[in-house]
Amino acid sequence: SCGATQLCNCSSLDLDFIPSGLTGKIIVLNLAHNKIKHVRSQDLQQTVNLRVLLLQSNEISSIDEDSFCSLGKLELLDLSNNSLAHLSPAWFGQLSSLQHLHLQGNFYRDLGESSPFSSLRNLTSLHLGSLWFSTIRQRNFEGIELLDNLWIDGGNLSHYELGSLKSIQKISHMVISIRSIKIFSAIVRDLLPSVTWLEVREIALSKPAEMPLLRVLSSSLTKKITFKHTLLTDATVPEMVSILEDTPKLVEVELINCRLLGTGQWEMEIQANRSETLRVLTIEKLSIEKFYLFTDMKGVESLLSLFTNITVVNTKVFLVPCSLSRHLRSLEYLDLSANLLGDQSLRHSACQGGWPSLQTLNLSQNSLSDLEMTGRSLSHLSKLTLLDISQNNFGDIPDVCEWPKSLKYLNLSSTQIPKVTTCIPPTLEVLDVSANKLKEFGLQLPFLKVLYLTKNQLKALPGAAPIPNLVAMSIRRNKLNSFSREEFESFKKMELLDASDNNFICSCEFLSFVHHQARIAQVLVGWPEHYVCDSPLAVRGAQVGAVHLSLMECHRSLVVSLICVLVFLLILVLVAVGYKYHVVWYLRMTWAWLQAKRKPKRAPAKDICYDAFVSYSENDSEWVENIMVRELEQACPPFRLCLHKRDFVPGKWIVDNIIDSIEKSHKTLFVLSEHFVQSEWCKYELDFSHFRLFDENNDAAILVLLEPIQSKAIPKRFCKLRKIMNTKTYLEWPLEEEQQERFWENLKGALKS
Repeated sequence: SCGATQLCNCSSLDLDFIPSGLTGKIIVLNLAHNKIKHVRSQDLQQTVNLRVLLLQSNEISSIDEDSFCSLGKLELLDLSNNSLAHLSPAWFGQLSSLQHLHLQGNFYRDLGESSPFSSLRNLTSLHLGSLWFSTIRQRNFEGIELLDNLWIDGGNLSHYELGSLKSIQKISHMVISIRSIKIFSAIVRDLLPSVTWLEVREIALSKPAEMPLLRVLSSSLTKKITFKHTLLTDATVPEMVSILEDTPKLVEVELINCRLLGTGQWEMEIQANRSETLRVLTIEKLSIEKFYLFTDMKGVESLLSLFTNITVVNTKVFLVPCSLSRHLRSLEYLDLSANLLGDQSLRHSACQGGWPSLQTLNLSQNSLSDLEMTGRSLSHLSKLTLLDISQNNFGDIPDVCEWPKSLKYLNLSSTQIPKVTTCIPPTLEVLDVSANKLKEFGLQLPFLKVLYLTKNQLKALPGAAPIPNLVAMSIRRNKLNSFSREEFESFKKMELLDASDNNFICSCEFLSFVHHQARIAQVLVGWPEHYVCDSPLAVRGAQVGAVHLSLMECHRSLVVSLICVLVFLLILVLVAVGYKYHVVWYLRMTWAWLQAKRKPKRAPAKDICYDAFVSYSENDSEWVENIMVRELEQACPPFRLCLHKRDFVPGKWIVDNIIDSIEKSHKTLFVLSEHFVQSEWCKYELDFSHFRLFDENNDAAILVLLEPIQSKAIPKRFCKLRKIMNTKTYLEWPLEEEQQERFWENLKGALKS
């Protein structure tokens, strides 16, 4: 249900039928891209105020004859891309207000015996035809006298009765997709006095024998002809040119996405008849498969001299011969954008005597790289006022350049310029240096009125003194965060300043200062859209005035300072808590454990260097170093022990030393005491090795109790040490000398096992 809204969008909902409950309040109904197969009489009965009905891209194969009878106010009906096998005049009988009708892409082969459009007196736009459309009969367009747009998809049109389109007195723009030159010739014959702009698509002008059929065009009163997706050859181009020149009212010719098979070796000479009207030529994406073999175009020099406006875009043009440029004496507008012109080829193309009347030149998206050479190549063009050389790659530019003295507009956007210099001509009134790498702008341009600085890296407004006549400036998407009253007021003639999408600090002072510049017509600073404003100054399209700033926006420094203090206090609390609960110890333990986990479980046998690694507290070093080490290393055979004081690698992280020593030892000997479990050494470094040692689930650990110690006295973080003391036998150092011999035997036996 669309409820009470006037716009009802039900597109792409997989609907099988038109939903019920549609009311008279709906003005636009969009049912496109569904699966509707049938339009019933009652479906649209209540939508009496409907202006737009979109039913395209469904599966409609049948429509009840009175389905649209209540739609007297309908202005646009789109039934394109459905499955209609025929068109009924009854559908359109009550659509007296219909202006736009789209019927293309259906299955009908013809329009019936009579005109389905005879009651559509207000129709201005009609689009029909399909792959199956093959026949147009004499009475099919009766009732239609004037059309702004007529579009016929007739790629497979094979039968056309003469006089079928003659009833239409005027067509502003006709588009016809057609393959048969014979049918096209018959259609043109009926439309000789009526079509203002004729656009022909998909036709192949490749057979010279068929070209006389197109001679009827020379009697047409059309003012513009467009060929789109058309095939041309060397054999047919001269005849086609001759036909177009003879067309008495023709002003403009367009070739868009066409193909030329050939190299310009015309089989017959092109005769220039000096057409009195033909002045505009547009060529876009002309594909010449062997363009590198194309001739010097001497055959068309006299023809091209007629034109005042030439556009050749995206056609791989790398050179305009000097002789051709000199023949273009009437040329005022030339667009060679998106081609392959380089610095040297431009110098040859714009040779002395070439393009003498040229006023506007577009060389954007070419291969120019030397701005000085570009200016020098064009400096003789005494009438050139507008030059677009954007989207080339100039990079660094020199300090001195030569330009046409008449130049007023220069577009240097997206040309990789890091810094502007006095190479820029001082005569300019409009300069565009957007999308470069500029960090400053300080050129002396006394006549400049409009300046584009968008998408650069400026942190401040340009100085006003060098550009005293500036009226409008765009400095969007830079790095400005503010500008002073003095900077702002120095632009005496400024009417528009667009500084949106910058990094403005929207302080109360800055807002107040901008608000009081009432003499400026519009200032865009890009503040948030939720501000409420009512002054003559615009903020992203709204008015700057009663702007209500938050505490953060008005007292930014105070709020930031307060936040910093709170963050500092929070960090202090976290440090205190971490210290109390040994968070650092746990983190370091985890890190070392993860590192140890990446290493192999046990070093290869060839890398084993020690019988045992001794882990002990520094407070127990006297017993370890003077008694135990002497007893074991002087035994027969002697044991080789690893001690941190003696055997650790200097400069290596102590944890890595510990892990490497354990891996290179058969056993690990822990000398336990009260000092051991309380030692910071053991707490923060030594016990990192326990993870690896105990994770192997073997008997590599030997525990020696230097003094009695209870397992519950061991801190909880030594959980694995507590576990092993509860599950494995350990050796206890006896104070009685007679039992010490037995202790050494047991220890040596454990080391040998």
